[in-house]
Amino acid sequence: MAWIQAYDPFNSPWLSTTVAALPVIVLLGSIAFFEIKAHWAAILGLISALGVAILGFNMPVHMAGMSAAYGAAFGLLPIGWLVLNIIFLYQLTNEKGAFDVLQRSISSLSDDKRLQLLFISFSLGAFFEGAAGFGTPVAVTAAMLIGLDFSPLAASGLSLIANTAPVAYGALGTPVIALAAVTGLDLQALSGMIGRQLPFFSLLVPFWLIWAFVGFRSMMEVWPAILIAGISFALPQYLVSNFHGPWLVDVVAAIVSMVCLWAFLRIWQPKRILRTMPVGFGKSVVDERNRLRANKDSTSAVVRAWMPWIILSVFVFTWGTPQVKTWLDGIWIGRFSVDGLHNLVFKAPPVATKLSPEAAVYALNFLSAAGTGIFLAAIVSGLLLGFSPLGLAKVFWRTLVLVSYSLLTISCMLSLGFVTKYSGADATLGLAMAKTGVFFPFFGTMIGWLGVALTGSDTSSNVLFGGLQRTSAEQLGLNPVLMAAANSSGGVMGKMIDAQSIVVASTATKWYGHEGTILRFVFFHSIALVVLVSSLVFGQAYLWPLKLLVQ
Repeated sequence: MAWIQAYDPFNSPWLSTTVAALPVIVLLGSIAFFEIKAHWAAILGLISALGVAILGFNMPVHMAGMSAAYGAAFGLLPIGWLVLNIIFLYQLTNEKGAFDVLQRSISSLSDDKRLQLLFISFSLGAFFEGAAGFGTPVAVTAAMLIGLDFSPLAASGLSLIANTAPVAYGALGTPVIALAAVTGLDLQALSGMIGRQLPFFSLLVPFWLIWAFVGFRSMMEVWPAILIAGISFALPQYLVSNFHGPWLVDVVAAIVSMVCLWAFLRIWQPKRILRTMPVGFGKSVVDERNRLRANKDSTSAVVRAWMPWIILSVFVFTWGTPQVKTWLDGIWIGRFSVDGLHNLVFKAPPVATKLSPEAAVYALNFLSAAGTGIFLAAIVSGLLLGFSPLGLAKVFWRTLVLVSYSLLTISCMLSLGFVTKYSGADATLGLAMAKTGVFFPFFGTMIGWLGVALTGSDTSSNVLFGGLQRTSAEQLGLNPVLMAAANSSGGVMGKMIDAQSIVVASTATKWYGHEGTILRFVFFHSIALVVLVSSLVFGQAYLWPLKLLVQ
């Protein structure tokens, strides 16, 4: 039996919006203010989402239940599977001492914590975002920073802040490709428009990152390196997105940024070397003897330490290419229509131009999932590091036990997101911002931020709100390409506060139970940065010379 979404079930936009927001308030409030453990907060959020869907939005009980189950399955594969295997790889390198050598080799590039953070979380993290997305960069960079004596809060929070500007072109341009599909707008036009918005923030974010870490005065001590990292990322991001397409934007920009920053640091170092954690991030114990051993590591030991991460990069990039995905899915993929949900929930105007069924097909793409590529990279790396097959199995089991609560949390959070999506509660929140008239370019960008904060994915946000952006823009006489692109550009700043990413960060740093501390740290940065993106889009809509960027 079909069911049509209603976006104002209480015949009061304010009341309907307030009710729609309850699951988000329960989830984030439980984590941030009541310090409830993340898996319990996720369970409470899911219960509230089911209550809002069934009692508030009149969603049939069986549909609400199936949407929750669908979300839980998606939480385990691909997202949970990816997180599990990243931690598995880290555990393998850590047990063989390779991570200590890696730590010392990065320290040889610079002992300065600010420059280590810049290289790993911004430049290297962008590569993993471009190749795989879906939590990979935060998991990898946070684990690396912990190995370099960063405190858990610094490693978690700063990795989340750094993983912003690359998100719109993550996983080989998947968010932009999805946006073009749901809006019917030209893919190249969308890619180019986003590429005329985000490079400003690709230049700003590395400065913001180091400022959040050490403050303005200490940031200015390393401004030349920050400028090199930012410009060398922003310029290729603009050029590739505008003159090639969305597929290789992050990969090319990240490689250029890493090479330029590495080369610059070979000839330049700050006058004052910062080796300890700033006040407010907690203490890290720097082993001076460990640093002094850096020059004693043989070339073969350094190569062996980097080998797992090079193998990971190769596998992640390979698994991210469309040709490989298509080939692997051709070998085997399970597609299951979710009974009682698939094509039975209908989106209605003004979210859609006409009644449109919502598909609910779970793709059990185990072979082509990014997590499988990471798993194989971990197996190959483990064997080369000297593990036996039995040893690999033992480490994998210990890793599974280690991240079990995180997997439960991720599944519940995705269940919450899918329930709000299929019930129409997400759309109700978006419509509230869409009714802002002349200020829609500003608040429309905030819709993208809201979508990512709720779903944990720029791709999901674009699918959810892309059609709404185009419809609203055309009704207001605005450029639909501008507003569709703004959904993706604004969304990247919501990535650091989505609960899924925060759990990934806390898991990678083994800082369980402190998700509220991480959320409170990054929340201001997320709000401030999305306001800046929204202001840029508002200027592109109305103000010269920013309007020239829309042409």
